[in-house]
Amino acid sequence: MTLVRWDPFREFAQIQDRVNRVFSDAYGRGPLSTDEGLMTPGTWVPPVDIYQNGEQQLVIKAELPDMTREDIDITVDNGTLVIKGEKKLSSDVKDDQFHRMERRYGTFSRSFSLPQTVDPAKVSAEYKQGVLTVRLPLREEAKPRSIKVDVAA
Repeated sequence: MTLVRWDPFREFAQIQDRVNRVFSDAYGRGPLSTDEGLMTPGTWVPPVDIYQNGEQQLVIKAELPDMTREDIDITVDNGTLVIKGEKKLSSDVKDDQFHRMERRYGTFSRSFSLPQTVDPAKVSAEYKQGVLTVRLPLREEAKPRSIKVDVAA
């Protein structure tokens, strides 16, 4: 028998994902619209992963397929990171040629509040194979350091 550590926050995250799916389906952002099974162009929200890379930096990875660097705008202002862009529909295919359209197109905007430990002057971004990676280095004073304790005689 394997012991599994119970994490109540994981269950809250799963509940939040389910609620988000319910509301996105209700407002026409789900996998199919009700009328013809076709998606309509408009705003969309690219999925992101946020994690801490050791004790050096935070990393945000966003899936932005079929976009170019010119389509993506990243700003850091007043403790907030904003990623904006537009995923354009290819002009090679006309609207009346589509049988089904499930991928989302249009503008998007994601905002993330940055902790005080992030150094906004050193933020960098890289776009490769449809994935945007934003690196948020931590300030030197925020990084843990060991302190030597002298023994008094």
